[in-house]
Amino acid sequence: MLAILIQKGVIDKMGTSKKKALIIGGGIGGPVAGMFLRRAGIDAQIYEAQAAPDDDQGYFLNVASNGLHVLRTLGLDSQMAAAGFAIPRMIMWNGSGKRLGEVRNGVAADRGAASVVVRRGVLHRIIREAAQREGLPIIWAKALVQIETTADQQVIAHFADGTTAQADFLIGSDGLHSRVRQIIDPRAPLPTYTGLISCGGYAHATTLVPTPDTQHFIFGKHAFFGYFVKPTGEIYWFNNMAYPGTPRRSELEAISSTQWQQQLLDVHQDDQPFINEIIRASQGSIGAYPIYDIPSTRVWHKGPLVLLGDAAHAMSPSAGQGSSLAMEDAMLLAKCVRDVPVLTDAFAAYEQLRRKRVERIVQFSRQRGNNKAATNPIARWFRDLMLPFFLKYGTNPAALDWLYSYTIDWDAPVLTSAEGLAV
Repeated sequence: MLAILIQKGVIDKMGTSKKKALIIGGGIGGPVAGMFLRRAGIDAQIYEAQAAPDDDQGYFLNVASNGLHVLRTLGLDSQMAAAGFAIPRMIMWNGSGKRLGEVRNGVAADRGAASVVVRRGVLHRIIREAAQREGLPIIWAKALVQIETTADQQVIAHFADGTTAQADFLIGSDGLHSRVRQIIDPRAPLPTYTGLISCGGYAHATTLVPTPDTQHFIFGKHAFFGYFVKPTGEIYWFNNMAYPGTPRRSELEAISSTQWQQQLLDVHQDDQPFINEIIRASQGSIGAYPIYDIPSTRVWHKGPLVLLGDAAHAMSPSAGQGSSLAMEDAMLLAKCVRDVPVLTDAFAAYEQLRRKRVERIVQFSRQRGNNKAATNPIARWFRDLMLPFFLKYGTNPAALDWLYSYTIDWDAPVLTSAEGLAV
């Protein structure tokens, strides 16, 4: 009987019951957490609100060197190298064509992999398929409604379709508008609209030459624009611009690509002409979404519930760290659950080891985002005057090591003191 239970994964070889985890959210952080939990001997299942995977969702994102380290630990680095495009340099310009400076994107070439730009849907597919190969179930069309905690600290998740799932603990990896966060702390701060939206798309057949290894950013007179040109001539581009009110994503999605194209052409009419050339040459849809920020989440865990990624610490995309931080969270959380026997102590150790770094990056991203919003002439003049001095700091090879060179050693144990603090 014991052998049968071990074979089925109900208990481990020591005869103790295996922990079980429910993961809410099947984006990036959730499947990464599930794979590391399974490597730690913990059963996990993912419940995703979407009805089915959508590999065409979103546009592209930056997976920074620190996020690539996590994927390397999972054995997915070669797939990322094939699917993405390494971008070690970022050059900043103003709308009139004045070069403001350059910063590196990721660790120096002789010390690791440069950050990679990849289509969001492709990254989702790589991670999802890896999780499924490892036997991690992903159950679709499961919108979380409520969580019940039993007297013996088991969790029961209740879904909108009337079904439930039970486990020893639950991880909220359900993004910016996290339902798990609301349940853990009903007084948690709500995401705040920054006043900016992000538009993006793909273009081809312009006069621009390829920009290997380099992404360009233009602080325009009325909006911010970024692009790079692949050797094939395909252009990845995005725009950040002010948008009134507090738009819902569905409201922005209802606007046609033709309307977005015209609005973007108007916004950039006073900037370098090649920007409008890129916009006119766009192929396929132009998407848009509101950019949110969130004050520091006070409570990351409660009882058998814990948060990771945007559910715990959402930030603007200006630092290009959202997906990488979610993967770091997932890896370290799994380590803490593996090495710290009591779940509440494991969650406390995880938060202690993560919060300082995360809040520093949130602030770093917020500062970068604020530079994009200078639309009046005096603010633009001051920004263009001062930004080169700040960017010179970024040229120092060690200046951003704190951001990009962070690594987690999966094999090293998490240690705690007698007071339950991680050491």
